[in-house]
Amino acid sequence: MKKFNFRKVLDGLTAASPVGSSGGGSGSGAGGGSVHPGGTAGAAGTPREEIQETLTSDYFQICKTVRHGFPYLPTALAFDPVQKILAIGTRTGAIRILGRPGVDCYCQHESGAAVLQLQFLINEGALVSACADDALHLWNLRQKRPAILHSLKFNRERITYCHLPFQSKWLYVGTERGNTHIVNIESFILSGYVIMWNKAIELSTKTHPGPVVHLSDSPRDEGKLLIGYENGTIVFWDLRSKRADLRAYYDEAIHSVAWHHEGKQFMCSHSDGSLTLWNLKSPNRPFQTTIPHGKVQRDGKKPEPCKPILKVEYKTCKNSEPFVIFSGGLSYDKPCRRPSLTIMHGKAITVLEMDHPIVDFLTLCETPYPNEFQEPYAVVVLLEKDLIVVDLTQSNFPIFENPYPIDIHESPVTCTEYFADCPPDLIPVLYAVGAKHKKQGYSNKEWPINGGAWNLGAQTYPEIIITGHADGSVKFWDASAITLQMLYKMKTSKVFEKQKVGEGKATSEIVEEDPFAVQMMYWCPESRIFCVAGVSAYVIVYRFSKHEVNTEIASLEVRLQCEVEDIITPEPETNPPFTDASSQLPSLKSLSGSTNTVACEGTMKDSIPCLSVKARPVRMPPGYQADLIIQLVWVDGEPPQQITSLAVNSAYGLVAFGNCNGLAVVDFMQKTVLLSMGTLDLYGSSDPYQRQPRSPRKSRQFGAGLTELNDSAVSLELERCKSPTSDHVNGHCTSPTSQSCSSGKRFSSADVSRANRRGPGRPPFRKAQSAACMEISLPVTTEENRENSFSRSRSSSVSSIDRDSKEAITALYFMESFARKNDSAVSSCLWVGTGLGMVIILSLNLPASDDLRQSDPVMVSPSGTILTLKGAVLTFACLDCMGTLTHRPYEVWRDPHSADDGDKTRKRKLVMHSPSSSQDMGDHQFAVICSEKQAKVFSLPSQTCLYVHNITETSFLLRADVVTLCNSVCLACFCANGHIMTLSLPSLRPLLDINYLPVTDMRIARTFCFTNEGQALYLSSPTEIQRLTYSQEMCDNLQDMLGDLFTPVETPEAQNRGFLKGLFGGSGQAFDREELFGEATAGKASRSLAQHIPGSGGIEGVRGAAGGVIGDLTRARIALDERGQKLGELDERTASMMASAEAFSKHAHEVMLKYKDKKWYQF
Repeated sequence: MKKFNFRKVLDGLTAASPVGSSGGGSGSGAGGGSVHPGGTAGAAGTPREEIQETLTSDYFQICKTVRHGFPYLPTALAFDPVQKILAIGTRTGAIRILGRPGVDCYCQHESGAAVLQLQFLINEGALVSACADDALHLWNLRQKRPAILHSLKFNRERITYCHLPFQSKWLYVGTERGNTHIVNIESFILSGYVIMWNKAIELSTKTHPGPVVHLSDSPRDEGKLLIGYENGTIVFWDLRSKRADLRAYYDEAIHSVAWHHEGKQFMCSHSDGSLTLWNLKSPNRPFQTTIPHGKVQRDGKKPEPCKPILKVEYKTCKNSEPFVIFSGGLSYDKPCRRPSLTIMHGKAITVLEMDHPIVDFLTLCETPYPNEFQEPYAVVVLLEKDLIVVDLTQSNFPIFENPYPIDIHESPVTCTEYFADCPPDLIPVLYAVGAKHKKQGYSNKEWPINGGAWNLGAQTYPEIIITGHADGSVKFWDASAITLQMLYKMKTSKVFEKQKVGEGKATSEIVEEDPFAVQMMYWCPESRIFCVAGVSAYVIVYRFSKHEVNTEIASLEVRLQCEVEDIITPEPETNPPFTDASSQLPSLKSLSGSTNTVACEGTMKDSIPCLSVKARPVRMPPGYQADLIIQLVWVDGEPPQQITSLAVNSAYGLVAFGNCNGLAVVDFMQKTVLLSMGTLDLYGSSDPYQRQPRSPRKSRQFGAGLTELNDSAVSLELERCKSPTSDHVNGHCTSPTSQSCSSGKRFSSADVSRANRRGPGRPPFRKAQSAACMEISLPVTTEENRENSFSRSRSSSVSSIDRDSKEAITALYFMESFARKNDSAVSSCLWVGTGLGMVIILSLNLPASDDLRQSDPVMVSPSGTILTLKGAVLTFACLDCMGTLTHRPYEVWRDPHSADDGDKTRKRKLVMHSPSSSQDMGDHQFAVICSEKQAKVFSLPSQTCLYVHNITETSFLLRADVVTLCNSVCLACFCANGHIMTLSLPSLRPLLDINYLPVTDMRIARTFCFTNEGQALYLSSPTEIQRLTYSQEMCDNLQDMLGDLFTPVETPEAQNRGFLKGLFGGSGQAFDREELFGEATAGKASRSLAQHIPGSGGIEGVRGAAGGVIGDLTRARIALDERGQKLGELDERTASMMASAEAFSKHAHEVMLKYKDKKWYQF
């Protein structure tokens, strides 16, 4: 007798009913637990307990790994000439430290205050930062993740300039009041020695000299300090005697000062575009004044003033004329001139025009000693949006080829995709086609910023990041081993005709700005099929080829719209008129960039695409070549809506995409449209919602602007965070967080009559303002507007859904699955997810043999299967009966333009199931579906809901991906409230939930994506990609993967100055700063002046170094190397001194013997 399980019967009843229960969401946003209804897992009757889930919470931990791209809003620059590493400070308080490729470190001040200045402790593995909150920080760079050792916060004075002499432990700090303080770098304590402004200037001077804008010690004598004040006063201060040796005055404000290496002259740059050269022997006036870019007057008058020279550097060469390099100083009469860097070498003047304003620049020299010939070899120029290095050793001053990925933002990033553990042959193939398009004319020398050390580490699987941009370009990046290098760049706009000025929008563009912006991307790495959806409602399918072709581009036009009946008149008492879209969204026009309205007069636009495809043959270089362009067209004066979902399958030869209106399926092999249908028509007679009639009303098309493109399948209103309400009607849960989109006047469906499409009981419906086009709707959060956005039922006796009738297609997925309950084997399917949480399965009837694929039609038909979730559907996945992720079917790549035209190359090789799948794939499988509110796992073909997890009640998901980790599979989710979560599969057990990343900007929501092996990324600023990991294993190994910023390098020896120079060249060698600035002589500084704050860098440094497997050994080895170097230097010096002493003794003895017996008159 078969054992009867009463619990399973009850669980089966629970599973059969729509699940709207299971734990309310907490305030943190990671709502309640999972519901685990029992029942059998699929037709085979396999209990769910048989699937062994290997992932536990111990496998997960979140930490940031590396940040790529150009530092956002840079403010400061510093270079260590011995270690050869570069530091860049930003307005947001960040510091990026760059060395050789792979050595790239990101640090952040907790205060977030802008970095004013950076100073390396040269060859000491430390960095001083001065911030806008008047704090100084000492960073320890002898660890892979730098940390602050000390901080000093000034309370009464504002920091304006800092200077740290080479091989000194005393930092000079100038302030806004004109005073100069001295800080001990080792203890970070203020010295009692202060140079007050009123002591520095002459007593007869009645005005304040202004803030300190420059500090530097004389190259000739370290005991003399040059102080530059803003108003043009220069003071040469004797630190020993505590008085001014000389003072110089100029009637123009000073911006910077630079020494000649001999210490007898210095140069100043001024606000009138002039350079003054001063001699210490005659400080009454400059002995040379020039305005390099000033027009020379005919009557001998002073040249006209120019723009300020913000910085000047004066570098000497042993075998040629000195270099004078400065930024700014251009003439005012040329307002359109670009920012420039001027290089004066002898009589030659070279002006290098830049694409962006210059923030700062540094000249790289062969020696770190300021009193030697500098021998400059390069100039690092920090621009607002770029970093370039100019080669000074060649007369034409070429720039170095930059090895860093700092051009991510060349055009604003609009969407991203991340692929880990992809086929290993892709990276060299993409690099090969991308290398052919590299620019020429770079310097032939190696990149000069080559400090630090980096090795490949244990992580060896290939990773690729794809970025879509506002100008229509797409970039492929090699992201393996936490580095980033550009592989290949393609321009999707090349397939379209350029819009000529003055055509008056003849092409019916729906977005005025950036009409080619990439909105969504879909890539199949195995088949190398790539698909792009653009903001102007088009889809382009690309194939990869190693051969250049010249061919015409195939294109299709698709009508995709909504249909409403024109005879419906709403009842005024129950259906108030729908307010105009512009009144509901008062500030949307300013937020979303450009808007277009359809003009009443003139011809109505119909069947017109937004862009014009090139009709002539187009040359396509090796790489990705356009195979098919699909464009949505205007319908009855209504513009096409932007695409909200996209999927491609190379094995089926199909591409599917949807928007607010409906779904289109295209056969890109036969270049035919298979399906173009409104969302409601996909249900057939199975529509679970009784849509209520409303009168049609035209609405405006809202195009997304350049920087706020909505690339997500769901609407991204911030309103959702404030609207946790949900209505339960007829057993289905609906939420206002998944608003439907409006656009067209009528639904259109290929070859189906209107009578057949609309059933006898199907009421017409009204349309509302598109939510998928409103990625920012912060002003629209009032209850009144929220209520107005829903249609109301006419009769209380009719149970209806309180919701708009139109549904956006938000997710698409091709897979081999069970389309119906009674199916005994898997078949080709397209899973369709909507903004109302509905899942519709479409059956795909493909030709039986590959030979017939090009000729026989493909049939697409609704299967009648409909599943429901709460919130807009985000993602699908399929697991086999063992719980292993089933790979989507794909075609193995073959070159479409290969020279070998044999039958073997033409025949398609299809992989229908992943090798890991079991042979009895046809028994049953698990479908994983995640919406913005909950996740469900269904057993197929029985369609039993096995597991449900309500992820959040008070917020909504922005991104969800089914990923592999440690040879297992899980669901990774990113919530709008900042939570990153992972759930086990198939049981949906919470494994990780950390409030990690607040969505402070729509950019994060638009670009966040997960991938396999515990990796994720998002755009942290308009110019930077932040990568992070949610894998405990990768967090543990991160120390070994990061580069070393500090490597033991011997400081170059100073040149021999010679006996006479040492004797008469100043008393710098005898200057003892410790004796002068120490507490014993100078006393203690006032406690109220500055506050010392100990940092955690020491403890963190030890922990960080110990985190790696060889951390302790590495530190011990570095310490031994340094100690050995110092002992070796000491031995060499001792031996040299002994040899000198012996030689001196020998010569003295010889002299004594020579003159021993001579009388005084014989000398």
